[in-house]
Amino acid sequence: MTWGSWGKQLSKRDMVDLMHHCLSNNITTFDHADIYGAYTTEADFGKAFTDSGIKREDIQLISKCGIQYLADNRNNKVKHYDYSKDYIIWSVEESLKNLETEYLDLLLLHRPSPLMVAEEIAEAITILKKEGKIRDFGVSNFTPSQMEIIGLRMDIDVNQIEFSLTQHLAMHDGTLDYMKTCGIKPMAWSPLGSVFREDNEQTRRIHKQLGELMDKYNATEDQLLLAWIMKHPSGIHPVVGTTNKTRLKQAVEAYKIDLELEDWFLILVASQGHKVP
Repeated sequence: MTWGSWGKQLSKRDMVDLMHHCLSNNITTFDHADIYGAYTTEADFGKAFTDSGIKREDIQLISKCGIQYLADNRNNKVKHYDYSKDYIIWSVEESLKNLETEYLDLLLLHRPSPLMVAEEIAEAITILKKEGKIRDFGVSNFTPSQMEIIGLRMDIDVNQIEFSLTQHLAMHDGTLDYMKTCGIKPMAWSPLGSVFREDNEQTRRIHKQLGELMDKYNATEDQLLLAWIMKHPSGIHPVVGTTNKTRLKQAVEAYKIDLELEDWFLILVASQGHKVP
């Protein structure tokens, strides 16, 4: 969620306008975290959502908890993780208040903590589901072994991970394999990776290869990057961060692109700089 103070700093009016644009293009899921905007973006979004006239049942709200961030409105000495039962419940209740909603469609544990106790997390999630405050539960940035620790105590619906053409470790280290085996849906944050942020040998190879495929698929480079992700059989859902209306619409249209097998590998090889084994 790049709409707030950590991103484009949109006004309430601009947020309302962008929400309606998203819905008109079948984008109905909004990905939040309590820490975004140093604990301010959820409240900004919530005010805009209330003024938007959009029905709650027409959208899905995701939020994340667990990171205790250094911010003016938190009395923290150091950035850390807190997955105590009381903190998880309190965090969700704060998100509900700020988003001006009665429930979250999905709650994610933002990052794994070496001190997390699965039984205590399960107790909090059970309470929140029983009270109707969350519908589904998931994690973010968890490895297979960390998912297994949590998954033995409760069902995990989603794991939101970093995944892109320039950061695709998850399809080699067993993360996506484990998720597919266990029926855990993958979401990918930063799905365009460093392709447009950095100028180096890797990104220049990628731009060259994408440029050779653009006419064939009648697609932009960012659409091809998203199509490459979505070709993976685990069923990855990209989390698109742009607030640009044109690029949002193009992102939706990327779902229609079905890369041919060898084209998918051509793009992978461009990223790796060498052929597959």
